[in-house]
Amino acid sequence: MKTTTKINLLTTAWLICILFVTNVFVFFSFMKITVDMEKEAAFRKAHEIIEANRAPNSISLPRDLLESYLTDHSFIRVVNPHAKVIIEVTNDRYLSKIKAKFVTKNESQLRKMREEQVLLVRIPISSPRHVIGTLEIGERLMGLEMRKDILLSILTVCSVIAVFLSLLGGKWLSNVIMHPISSMITSMKEIEQSGVLKPILIQNNMPDELQKMAMTFNRMIERLQENLEKQKRFVSDASHELKTPLTVIKSYADLLKRRGVQNEAMVQEAIETIYLEATRMQKMAEALLDLAASEKESILEVEPVNLISALSHILRQLQTVYARPIRLHYSQNPIMAEVDELKMKQVMIILLDNAIKYSQDPIDVFLEQREKYVIIRIKDYGIGIPKEDIKHVFERFYRVDKSRSRETGGTGLGLSIAQNIVRQHRGEIHIDSELGKGTEVKLLIPISPRCNENNRG
Repeated sequence: MKTTTKINLLTTAWLICILFVTNVFVFFSFMKITVDMEKEAAFRKAHEIIEANRAPNSISLPRDLLESYLTDHSFIRVVNPHAKVIIEVTNDRYLSKIKAKFVTKNESQLRKMREEQVLLVRIPISSPRHVIGTLEIGERLMGLEMRKDILLSILTVCSVIAVFLSLLGGKWLSNVIMHPISSMITSMKEIEQSGVLKPILIQNNMPDELQKMAMTFNRMIERLQENLEKQKRFVSDASHELKTPLTVIKSYADLLKRRGVQNEAMVQEAIETIYLEATRMQKMAEALLDLAASEKESILEVEPVNLISALSHILRQLQTVYARPIRLHYSQNPIMAEVDELKMKQVMIILLDNAIKYSQDPIDVFLEQREKYVIIRIKDYGIGIPKEDIKHVFERFYRVDKSRSRETGGTGLGLSIAQNIVRQHRGEIHIDSELGKGTEVKLLIPISPRCNENNRG
């Protein structure tokens, strides 16, 4: 069953339930109000008869008085304390069959006789000391059945019309609701058949849930297009990066195949070049694996880490390997943060390795603790980065100085890996650089309240 049909049937069924409850309420309210009005009129008539009695405190009411208050298809009678009729006037002998009753307080009764409703009211006739009789008035509610039938007919006709209009309105409403969804389904089918991503056209300018759903779908399509473009660019860049070392290896292999191994110097050069290019390909493959791992929504093994101790250990290792001075600056100890220590060390090694490659002067590392963040700044005084290139440095395989790529041995993936790891820690990474004066990389790592207390302590 289509969703539009379900919406139509559900709205109509709900309307039918509402109409049923409403009609029942209207019907019984009408009946009660009508009967109450008749009762009130009958009681008022009974009190007028007693007040008009020329012999107070007597149950011998004049017949002419009773006849003056008699209406069509009714009776008026006086009953003594023994439930015997003292006097009765009527124009409907059938009503006389109703048994008389003595009461000491006002009483009313609605009785059904021959498919008609008969209203009976009884009020006591009192003397100064006690009740001496009862005045009974009974009358057929001739118009009640007719009014009831008219009301039922009106309610039935109105309900049928309302249900018909509900079906039409439900069909229109379901079409309005389902139009954006149908557009999305059509777009999805076209995307499935053609393989080309495209957004849906938003025709509704009202800021409702349907428009939000359509806008969300379009944003999803945009992200898919963006990711598809990134994937294509990644494959293209990776193929290009791997093509160069493969070409070099193949060229030297062909050279050895043609010239043989008699020329020892040429053989040595070929072997050295092939080894270097193979090593470069290995590093690139490892970097690609690291990048893929950093992009996964993996669970971080976070724990409280003293960043001063962790950074000091990394700096000592790099100073030993590169024989370069790297200075660590901090104003308090310890500075704690909950991080994945291994991954955060990987970020620091990537950033420090870049600083070492593109500068010759000492490198400064600043570590400070703020209210919500630990800030790590790595500053070198090297060649710097042009302003137009700063926004691209986190892109895969992007290199600022293409001519130095083979010389420095970079793959162009390090900053992408570092950015992914920092984002997994809900942190931020920023680069500020000036050409010829150096580069500063700033990391903002959020700290938990527990680590914040440790830092203050």
